[in-house]
Amino acid sequence: MKHYSIKVYGKVQGVFYRASTLRVATQLGIVGWVKNELDGSVSIVAEADQEALDRLLDWCRSGPEYASVNKVDCEESQLINFDSFSIIR
Repeated sequence: MKHYSIKVYGKVQGVFYRASTLRVATQLGIVGWVKNELDGSVSIVAEADQEALDRLLDWCRSGPEYASVNKVDCEESQLINFDSFSIIR
């Protein structure tokens, strides 16, 4: 298990990015959360095995249909051991 803090920049709010991230993360067995930031970006905290995290990162680079992703930053940090994946509002 690894813990990634991901920040996604571009047109990523108002395009169902959080709801789509929840769906993708749940399908991949990832736990953590996703939320909109005041600067217009989306933050994701994700914990899973390396393969699932790599697949999530690949998805983040394009996102849902109406998103336009400019940049994805990712840092690995200490595990928190979440129980599920959720949207923080």
